Amino acid sequence: MKESEIKDYVKKSYGEIARNSGSLGSSCGCGCRPSSTDTAMQIGYSKDELGNIPEASNMGFGCGNPTALASLKEGETVLDLGSGGGIDAFLAAQKVGETGKVIGVDMTEEMIQKAKVASQKFEYKNVEFRLGEIENLPLEDNLVDVIISNCVINLSPDKEKVFKEAYRVLKPTGRILISDIVTEGDLPERVKKSISAWGGCVAGAQEKNQYLATIRNAGFKEVNIVSESNITIEISEELKVKIMSVQVEAFKSRR
Repeated sequence: MKESEIKDYVKKSYGEIARNSGSLGSSCGCGCRPSSTDTAMQIGYSKDELGNIPEASNMGFGCGNPTALASLKEGETVLDLGSGGGIDAFLAAQKVGETGKVIGVDMTEEMIQKAKVASQKFEYKNVEFRLGEIENLPLEDNLVDVIISNCVINLSPDKEKVFKEAYRVLKPTGRILISDIVTEGDLPERVKKSISAWGGCVAGAQEKNQYLATIRNAGFKEVNIVSESNITIEISEELKVKIMSVQVEAFKSRR
């Protein structure tokens, strides 16, 4: 499959989900479970966190809670890669306060619009959502203190470019805290060649050590897995794939 085909499919799939108010129905995205609230609490969000953000921003996606581990501080500028409905951007906004700023970037117009509506409705003054690809970020160099992302980079067919862009826009003292899906060993060829498995956060998942190497090759230092857990994804009635959810921390320069 060509990169353009993968991107077009992912964009179309998540655009449809945004138009349907985040209802996944029978076509599951990353981390599909019975309800958005159940999903969020199972992957690390607290009831208090979910009660203090726009309800529409929780769309039942993700494989972790990056804001819980990123140690965000007041006044910091945060970038959320693949911000979707805005759940992590809104949580980050509360942590960085009025003197901080959060920028969400997503390639799906419907997701950006959904997040902007929620931001305006609840009067978030320190959050901005920009349409763009995470492989070609619409940000200048050395701009942000922290980059977060939640089960999104696995959807990119060019992860090396994603991390190089992340490195570019980080300040010299910047860091990343990424929640994502990886594998241990190779995926079956049937899964790798499945376009629907790309949209379900499976086909694009890199092998764990390769994923960490990709981050290091982009220039990051002190690349470490903060936490990890196993997940089983049902591709079909006959095929179930075991993958891993990881939370990865890394720094632009050594501390």
